[in-house]
Amino acid sequence: MPQSLHALGAVFYREGKIRATNVTFIFWDLFYPLLYMFVFGVGINHTLGFTAPTVTTDYNAFFLAGVLGMASFGIASNTSWSFFLDRDNGIFYEMLTYPMSRAQYILGKVLFNVLIAIGQAAITIALAAWLLDVAVRWDLAVPLLAAVVVGTAGWFFFYAIFALRIRRNDIFNTVTSIFYFVFLFASSMFYPLDPLPAWFRVLGASNPITWHVDVLRYLTVGIGHPPIIVIEAVAFVLFTIVGFVIAIRSLEEA
Repeated sequence: MPQSLHALGAVFYREGKIRATNVTFIFWDLFYPLLYMFVFGVGINHTLGFTAPTVTTDYNAFFLAGVLGMASFGIASNTSWSFFLDRDNGIFYEMLTYPMSRAQYILGKVLFNVLIAIGQAAITIALAAWLLDVAVRWDLAVPLLAAVVVGTAGWFFFYAIFALRIRRNDIFNTVTSIFYFVFLFASSMFYPLDPLPAWFRVLGASNPITWHVDVLRYLTVGIGHPPIIVIEAVAFVLFTIVGFVIAIRSLEEA
Protein backbone atom coordinates (compact mmCIF):
# COMPACT_ATOMS: atom_id res chain seq x y z
CA MET A 1 0.00 0.00 0.00
CA PRO A 2 1.37 3.48 -0.84
CA GLN A 3 2.60 5.44 2.17
CA SER A 4 0.02 8.20 1.59
CA LEU A 5 -2.90 5.74 1.67
CA HIS A 6 -1.45 4.02 4.73
CA ALA A 7 -1.27 7.36 6.56
CA LEU A 8 -4.85 8.28 5.61
CA GLY A 9 -6.05 4.84 6.67
CA ALA A 10 -4.31 5.12 10.03
CA VAL A 11 -5.96 8.45 10.85
CA PHE A 12 -9.31 7.15 9.58
CA TYR A 13 -9.02 4.06 11.78
CA ARG A 14 -8.19 6.13 14.84
CA GLU A 15 -11.18 8.42 14.29
CA GLY A 16 -13.40 5.36 14.05
CA LYS A 17 -12.05 3.94 17.29
CA ILE A 18 -12.69 7.24 19.07
CA ARG A 19 -16.30 7.40 17.89
CA ALA A 20 -16.89 3.72 18.67
CA THR A 21 -16.13 4.39 22.33
CA ASN A 22 -18.64 7.24 22.54
CA VAL A 23 -22.18 6.18 21.62
CA THR A 24 -23.47 9.70 22.30
CA PHE A 25 -21.40 11.15 19.47
CA ILE A 26 -22.61 8.47 17.05
CA PHE A 27 -26.25 9.07 18.01
CA TRP A 28 -25.81 12.84 17.73
CA ASP A 29 -24.20 12.64 14.30
CA LEU A 30 -26.57 10.09 12.76
CA PHE A 31 -29.94 10.69 14.37
CA TYR A 32 -30.12 14.05 16.13
CA PRO A 33 -30.85 16.02 12.90
CA LEU A 34 -33.80 13.68 12.33
CA LEU A 35 -35.42 15.10 15.47
CA TYR A 36 -35.55 18.47 13.73
CA MET A 37 -37.17 16.82 10.72
CA PHE A 38 -39.88 15.01 12.68
CA VAL A 39 -40.52 17.60 15.38
CA PHE A 40 -39.80 20.99 13.86
CA GLY A 41 -40.57 20.12 10.24
CA VAL A 42 -43.71 18.07 10.80
CA GLY A 43 -44.93 20.52 13.44
CA ILE A 44 -44.80 23.50 11.11
CA ASN A 45 -46.21 21.55 8.20
CA HIS A 46 -49.29 20.33 10.08
CA THR A 47 -50.01 23.12 12.57
CA LEU A 48 -48.87 26.44 11.13
CA GLY A 49 -48.83 25.60 7.45
CA PHE A 50 -46.21 26.75 4.99
CA THR A 51 -46.55 29.09 2.04
CA ALA A 52 -43.92 31.00 0.08
CA PRO A 53 -44.08 32.64 -3.35
CA THR A 54 -41.13 30.70 -4.74
CA VAL A 55 -41.80 27.31 -3.10
CA THR A 56 -44.42 24.89 -4.39
CA THR A 57 -43.77 21.99 -1.98
CA ASP A 58 -44.76 21.39 1.62
CA TYR A 59 -42.40 22.22 4.47
CA ASN A 60 -41.17 18.66 4.90
CA ALA A 61 -39.75 18.66 1.38
CA PHE A 62 -38.35 22.18 1.77
CA PHE A 63 -36.73 21.43 5.13
CA LEU A 64 -35.09 18.15 4.06
CA ALA A 65 -32.07 19.96 2.62
CA GLY A 66 -31.86 22.04 5.79
CA VAL A 67 -31.57 18.88 7.87
CA LEU A 68 -28.82 17.55 5.60
CA GLY A 69 -26.94 20.84 5.80
CA MET A 70 -27.36 20.94 9.57
CA ALA A 71 -25.95 17.42 9.84
CA SER A 72 -22.83 18.30 7.82
CA PHE A 73 -22.34 21.38 9.96
CA GLY A 74 -22.75 19.44 13.23
CA ILE A 75 -20.59 16.48 12.23
CA ALA A 76 -17.76 18.83 11.26
CA SER A 77 -18.04 20.66 14.58
CA ASN A 78 -17.94 17.44 16.60
CA THR A 79 -14.93 16.04 14.76
CA SER A 80 -12.96 19.29 14.93
CA TRP A 81 -13.36 19.17 18.71
CA SER A 82 -11.18 16.03 18.68
CA PHE A 83 -8.16 18.30 18.17
CA PHE A 84 -8.61 19.43 21.77
CA LEU A 85 -8.83 15.84 22.97
CA ASP A 86 -5.63 14.98 21.11
CA ARG A 87 -3.87 18.05 22.46
CA ASP A 88 -4.89 17.33 26.06
CA ASN A 89 -3.53 13.77 26.05
CA GLY A 90 -0.44 14.60 23.99
CA ILE A 91 -1.40 12.46 20.98
CA PHE A 92 -1.70 15.54 18.79
CA TYR A 93 1.99 16.44 19.07
CA GLU A 94 3.03 12.80 18.79
CA MET A 95 1.07 12.40 15.55
CA LEU A 96 2.87 15.39 14.07
CA THR A 97 6.10 13.37 14.32
CA TYR A 98 4.67 10.43 12.36
CA PRO A 99 5.66 9.86 8.70
CA MET A 100 2.66 11.68 7.28
CA SER A 101 2.12 15.15 5.89
CA ARG A 102 -0.11 17.73 7.53
CA ALA A 103 -2.50 17.40 4.60
CA GLN A 104 -2.76 13.64 5.16
CA TYR A 105 -3.55 14.19 8.83
CA ILE A 106 -6.36 16.62 7.99
CA LEU A 107 -7.72 14.55 5.11
CA GLY A 108 -7.75 11.39 7.24
CA LYS A 109 -10.12 13.11 9.66
CA VAL A 110 -12.20 14.42 6.76
CA LEU A 111 -12.64 10.93 5.31
CA PHE A 112 -14.22 9.72 8.52
CA ASN A 113 -16.39 12.85 8.61
CA VAL A 114 -17.57 12.14 5.10
CA LEU A 115 -18.44 8.52 5.87
CA ILE A 116 -20.61 9.58 8.82
CA ALA A 117 -22.26 12.33 6.74
CA ILE A 118 -23.10 9.92 3.91
CA GLY A 119 -24.67 7.48 6.36
CA GLN A 120 -26.66 10.25 8.01
CA ALA A 121 -27.84 11.61 4.66
CA ALA A 122 -28.93 8.15 3.48
CA ILE A 123 -30.97 7.57 6.66
CA THR A 124 -32.57 11.02 6.54
CA ILE A 125 -33.50 10.93 2.86
CA ALA A 126 -34.86 7.37 3.07
CA LEU A 127 -37.07 8.16 6.08
CA ALA A 128 -38.23 11.45 4.56
CA ALA A 129 -39.33 9.65 1.40
CA TRP A 130 -40.89 6.73 3.29
CA LEU A 131 -42.60 8.40 6.26
CA LEU A 132 -43.18 11.95 5.03
CA ASP A 133 -43.85 11.23 1.34
CA VAL A 134 -41.16 13.63 0.19
CA ALA A 135 -40.70 13.33 -3.59
CA VAL A 136 -36.93 12.90 -3.71
CA ARG A 137 -35.06 13.40 -6.99
CA TRP A 138 -33.39 9.99 -7.08
CA ASP A 139 -32.02 10.74 -10.54
CA LEU A 140 -29.73 13.34 -8.94
CA ALA A 141 -28.30 10.93 -6.36
CA VAL A 142 -24.71 11.13 -7.67
CA PRO A 143 -24.36 14.96 -7.58
CA LEU A 144 -26.21 14.89 -4.23
CA LEU A 145 -23.55 12.53 -2.87
CA ALA A 146 -20.86 14.92 -4.11
CA ALA A 147 -22.62 17.86 -2.42
CA VAL A 148 -22.73 16.00 0.90
CA VAL A 149 -19.05 15.10 0.64
CA VAL A 150 -17.83 18.58 -0.31
CA GLY A 151 -20.15 20.28 2.17
CA THR A 152 -18.98 18.18 5.10
CA ALA A 153 -15.33 18.63 4.16
CA GLY A 154 -15.75 22.39 3.79
CA TRP A 155 -17.25 22.83 7.23
CA PHE A 156 -14.64 20.59 8.83
CA PHE A 157 -11.80 22.66 7.33
CA PHE A 158 -13.54 25.81 8.54
CA TYR A 159 -13.92 24.53 12.11
CA ALA A 160 -10.42 23.01 12.12
CA ILE A 161 -8.95 26.49 11.65
CA PHE A 162 -10.43 27.64 14.95
CA ALA A 163 -9.79 24.36 16.76
CA LEU A 164 -6.10 24.58 15.86
CA ARG A 165 -5.69 28.27 16.66
CA ILE A 166 -7.73 28.42 19.88
CA ARG A 167 -6.05 26.88 22.91
CA ARG A 168 -8.93 26.81 25.39
CA ASN A 169 -11.78 24.36 24.99
CA ASP A 170 -14.36 26.67 26.59
CA ILE A 171 -13.53 29.50 24.18
CA PHE A 172 -13.79 27.14 21.23
CA ASN A 173 -17.21 25.94 22.41
CA THR A 174 -18.35 29.55 22.77
CA VAL A 175 -17.16 30.38 19.26
CA THR A 176 -18.85 27.31 17.75
CA SER A 177 -22.10 28.10 19.58
CA ILE A 178 -22.08 31.60 18.10
CA PHE A 179 -21.36 30.15 14.65
CA TYR A 180 -24.20 27.67 15.09
CA PHE A 181 -26.71 30.41 15.85
CA VAL A 182 -25.55 32.94 13.25
CA PHE A 183 -24.86 30.59 10.35
CA LEU A 184 -27.98 28.46 10.74
CA PHE A 185 -30.60 31.13 11.33
CA ALA A 186 -29.15 33.73 8.93
CA SER A 187 -29.54 31.32 6.01
CA SER A 188 -32.12 29.58 3.87
CA MET A 189 -32.01 26.49 6.08
CA PHE A 190 -35.34 27.02 7.86
CA TYR A 191 -37.15 29.40 5.52
CA PRO A 192 -36.86 30.84 2.00
CA LEU A 193 -35.09 34.19 1.80
CA ASP A 194 -37.31 35.80 -0.85
CA PRO A 195 -40.09 37.12 1.45
CA LEU A 196 -37.63 38.48 4.05
CA PRO A 197 -36.31 42.07 4.38
CA ALA A 198 -33.61 43.15 1.93
CA TRP A 199 -30.86 43.34 4.56
CA PHE A 200 -31.60 39.78 5.68
CA ARG A 201 -31.58 38.52 2.09
CA VAL A 202 -28.13 40.04 1.57
CA LEU A 203 -26.89 38.49 4.81
CA GLY A 204 -28.35 35.11 3.95
CA ALA A 205 -27.10 35.14 0.36
CA SER A 206 -23.52 35.71 1.58
CA ASN A 207 -23.74 32.82 4.06
CA PRO A 208 -21.91 29.60 2.99
CA ILE A 209 -24.64 27.54 4.66
CA THR A 210 -27.15 29.09 2.26
CA TRP A 211 -24.97 28.07 -0.67
CA HIS A 212 -24.70 24.50 0.58
CA VAL A 213 -28.36 24.13 1.56
CA ASP A 214 -29.60 25.63 -1.70
CA VAL A 215 -27.53 23.12 -3.67
CA LEU A 216 -28.82 20.26 -1.49
CA ARG A 217 -32.40 21.50 -1.88
CA TYR A 218 -32.16 21.53 -5.65
CA LEU A 219 -30.60 18.06 -5.73
CA THR A 220 -33.13 16.52 -3.34
CA VAL A 221 -36.47 18.03 -4.36
CA GLY A 222 -35.69 20.26 -7.35
CA ILE A 223 -36.29 23.66 -5.71
CA GLY A 224 -34.12 26.48 -7.05
CA HIS A 225 -32.92 28.17 -10.22
CA PRO A 226 -30.12 26.21 -11.95
CA PRO A 227 -27.93 29.24 -12.83
CA ILE A 228 -27.98 30.43 -9.21
CA ILE A 229 -27.38 26.91 -7.92
CA VAL A 230 -24.27 26.60 -10.13
CA ILE A 231 -22.91 29.90 -8.78
CA GLU A 232 -23.54 28.82 -5.18
CA ALA A 233 -21.92 25.42 -5.82
CA VAL A 234 -18.79 27.06 -7.22
CA ALA A 235 -18.71 29.52 -4.32
CA PHE A 236 -18.87 26.70 -1.78
CA VAL A 237 -16.12 24.74 -3.55
CA LEU A 238 -13.91 27.85 -3.33
CA PHE A 239 -14.88 28.20 0.34
CA THR A 240 -13.77 24.58 0.89
CA ILE A 241 -10.44 25.06 -0.91
CA VAL A 242 -9.63 28.22 1.03
CA GLY A 243 -10.61 26.52 4.29
CA PHE A 244 -8.32 23.57 3.50
CA VAL A 245 -5.34 25.83 2.76
CA ILE A 246 -5.81 27.88 5.93
CA ALA A 247 -6.38 24.73 8.03
CA ILE A 248 -3.07 23.26 6.77
CA ARG A 249 -1.25 26.48 7.64
CA SER A 250 -2.87 26.50 11.08
CA LEU A 251 -1.73 22.91 11.63
CA GLU A 252 1.82 23.75 10.58
CA GLU A 253 1.89 26.69 13.01
CA ALA A 254 0.53 24.46 15.78
